[in-house]
Amino acid sequence: MTAANEFTTEVQRPAIVVKRDVPIAYEADVVVVGAGPGGFAAALQAARMGASVVLVERFDMPGGVHTSGLQGSADIGVGGIHTELMQRFAADGYIYTATEHTHPGWAGNPLSHYERNKEPGSAFTRMTFNPEGAGCVMANMLQEAGVTALYGTSFVDAIVTRGTGNDSISAIVVENASGLQGIAGKIFIEGSGTSELVARAGAPFVRGGGGQPEGTGWDGVERPIPGGLLWTMSGIDFQKLAAHQESAKDPLLHKLMAEAAASGDLPEAVYRPRMAGKNVYGDAYIGHPTLDMSPIAADGTYVLWQNVPYEWALHMDDDAADHAKAKRALRAFINVEAKFLRKYVPGFENATVSGIGRFVGVRDGRHPIGEYVVNLDDVKAGRTFRDAVTKPMTKTFFWGGHRKYTFEVPFRCFLPKRIDNMILTGASLSFEYKTLFMVMRNFPWCTQTGEIAGFAAARCIERKIKPKEFEFNTPYF
Repeated sequence: MTAANEFTTEVQRPAIVVKRDVPIAYEADVVVVGAGPGGFAAALQAARMGASVVLVERFDMPGGVHTSGLQGSADIGVGGIHTELMQRFAADGYIYTATEHTHPGWAGNPLSHYERNKEPGSAFTRMTFNPEGAGCVMANMLQEAGVTALYGTSFVDAIVTRGTGNDSISAIVVENASGLQGIAGKIFIEGSGTSELVARAGAPFVRGGGGQPEGTGWDGVERPIPGGLLWTMSGIDFQKLAAHQESAKDPLLHKLMAEAAASGDLPEAVYRPRMAGKNVYGDAYIGHPTLDMSPIAADGTYVLWQNVPYEWALHMDDDAADHAKAKRALRAFINVEAKFLRKYVPGFENATVSGIGRFVGVRDGRHPIGEYVVNLDDVKAGRTFRDAVTKPMTKTFFWGGHRKYTFEVPFRCFLPKRIDNMILTGASLSFEYKTLFMVMRNFPWCTQTGEIAGFAAARCIERKIKPKEFEFNTPYF
C-alpha cells in the first residue's frame, strides 16, 4: 500500500523491474531543476517575489558551466540579476581583468582562445571571475532569498499526470544522500542546460547535436558539436612563453610538439589535426591542433580547453556510454598535455594543474519544441511579438557572415508543448539550433531568461494560473 505522501516509481533494469515507494520529501510553489545561470536566476527571482522554491543541483554550488565547469566568463552587467551578480563578484574581489598592459603580446597570439584573431599588440579587455569564489557568492544569494537549495542532488525523473491537451508534472524524483526522494510542486522550471526535465516529462524536443549547418559531415555521419572539459593551470610565465614563440619562430609550438612526439611523450590523440571537407562545422571545435588557453582568475593562471574529438560523434546529452567515454578520455588527455607543457614548453616549468571542471560541457543539447520555436528567419526579419520578453535587442549572428540583427523573443518559446506547468530557461529555450548554439547560450542571456522564468512563475502562483494562461504583454528587460 502506498502512503498518501508517497508515489510508486519503477526502476527498470535488463530483465528486471524494481518497484519502490518514494517519499515526498519537499513541497514548494516552484521547483527548479538545475542551478546553472538560468536555474539560479529563476529560483532567486521567484523566491524574492514570495514563492516557496526548491532548487536541485547535482554539483556542490550554483553557476553550472561558469562555476563548476570553470568557464568564469564575466561581462558588463546587462540588467537585473546579472548586473547584481557582476557587482557582487567585484565587491568580493572575484573579478579579474586582463588587458594588453597586463598581457603584452597576448592579442593576436595564436594560442589565445578569444584574442587570437586580433591585430598583434592591439587593445583588448578580457574579464573573468574566479569560478569557486563566484559559486560561493551565488550560493549565499540563494540562501538570503530563502531558496531551499539541494546540492549533491541528481534529477532522476518526472511524475506526470495525464490531461486533455496538456499534461502536468506533479512531482520530480531526485537522488541524494537520503536515497530516492520526491519533490512536489505547482510550477517546474527547466534549468538543466540539456533539457533533462523536458525529456523525462515527455515533452517533445529535437535531439541535441545539430551537427554541421547541413546536418551531417562530409562522410555522411552526423557529428554533434563536441563537448569540452575546461581545466586551469597556475604559475604560467606567459612572457617567457611568448619569447620562445618569437625566438624559435614556433608560434603554434609545433616544433616542441614534434620533439615530444619523437620522444614518446605526446600521443597523436592529444593535438589532433582539424577535420576538413564538406559540411564540417567551423574552426572552433573540430580539432585541437595546438594549445588553447585564456587568462582567468589571477596573474599566471589560465583556463585551457580540452575538446572531445569531433570524429567520435558523441551524443553526451542523452547517451551514458558516450558521456562516460568523454570523461575518461579528456582526463587522460589533460594529464598528458600538462606533462608535455611542463617538460617541453618555456614558461610552464613551474606550472601546476590547479583545477579541472566537474563535468564535460555539452555545447548543444536537446532543443525543446515550445509553443513557439524561435528561428533564424525571425531574426533576419526583425520580427516583433505581442508577448516579447525583452525590448528589441541587437546581437551578432554567425550564420551567413558576422551580421548584427535586431529582434525580439516571445514568451511562448519559454513554454514547452504538452506540459502546462513547466517554464524553460537558457540553453533549453525553444530555439532552433542555428539561433541558439552560436548566439543565445551565453551567461548574460541565460541569466536574463532565468529571471524572466522566475518572475512568470511567481506571478502564476500569485494568480493561481498555469504558465500558458499568463499574459506576458510588457517586456521584462
